[in-house]
Amino acid sequence: MTRTVSIIGTRGYPSYYGGFETLVRRLAPYLAEQGWQVNVYGRPGGLCTEDANRDSRVRSIVTPGIETKSLSTLSYGLTSTVHALTDRPDVALVMNVANGFWLPLLRARGIPTVVNVDGVEWEREKWGKGAKAVFKAGGYLTGKFATSLIYDSKELGIRWREYCGRDGIFIPYGGDLKNNGPIIDGLSRRKYVLMVARFVPENTIGPFLAAARVLSQTWQVVIVGSSGYGGDIERQVKDLAESNSNVKWYGHLSNDDLLFSLWENAGAYFHGHSVGGTNPALVQAMACGAPIVARDTRYNREVLGDNAVFVEPQPTQIADAIHNLINDGDRQEDLSAGAAQRAKDEYTWELVCANYELALSDHLGR
Repeated sequence: MTRTVSIIGTRGYPSYYGGFETLVRRLAPYLAEQGWQVNVYGRPGGLCTEDANRDSRVRSIVTPGIETKSLSTLSYGLTSTVHALTDRPDVALVMNVANGFWLPLLRARGIPTVVNVDGVEWEREKWGKGAKAVFKAGGYLTGKFATSLIYDSKELGIRWREYCGRDGIFIPYGGDLKNNGPIIDGLSRRKYVLMVARFVPENTIGPFLAAARVLSQTWQVVIVGSSGYGGDIERQVKDLAESNSNVKWYGHLSNDDLLFSLWENAGAYFHGHSVGGTNPALVQAMACGAPIVARDTRYNREVLGDNAVFVEPQPTQIADAIHNLINDGDRQEDLSAGAAQRAKDEYTWELVCANYELALSDHLGR
């Protein structure tokens, strides 16, 4: 008997936008291989339809919505949910607590829901008071109406139990092992600084840019990412790259081979994410063997263990830690080997996808 799952709340399949999309690019083909009919809801313009790795067995469904920073998730979530009510899958995998508003509709239709809560969305600095209130309400409804919750880190599970009193399933993100990629654009192996992040305040972009102005006097600095909607931080990055020949800004990269090569050959990768749980970029940096300097949070310590240098979000601390690490080849290789081994032991896509299938299968017939 065919089992059907609908995935709601991402930009679609295949897409390279963020962590949810990375998960879907791995999970959807895996489920199709296991005999599932997989429907992935997405947005116009968000799909890489010419992707050579696209699995034709995965059904991509594009629904309309309002493409703004504050309304896109809610509006696309609603139209995807309405379509799913008609399609009536055996189970729905829902991403992002903003879609908690639509869970009562799925429950009323008899569709069990497994919700990846992502992080504590209402604590993100990028949102104003109104958006934070919306996310907190969505979180409340998620805790009340979801059939099951998925936490991508154990520390995040603790926070959500405190918030809504519900246990959940721990499933982190995975990473692909390093591919011995070439060094690009005249960069020197283990002699450049790398940051990969979305340009939002909680990713420590401001302090890193201040540190980068100092570091670029000695080292090349490579920045990958964007805000997705322009804004002040993106303008600062653009101005820094245009005024300093030692700073390269690649914007948003959808070429995994290029991105993995940047991680693999970096002298120091700075990971400044402060909210959320297991960050997909961090796991992939570990799998590529990047020597890591990370903002000191309980989430980052859970993922990295002892395989990183931890710093407070201060420009001087960030600059000193990165400078010292690039100057210490033995320390670089120790951190690189330790991070890669931890990723191989704890954070593989095979394990992640198998656990998602088990969670979804547990809801069949509910």
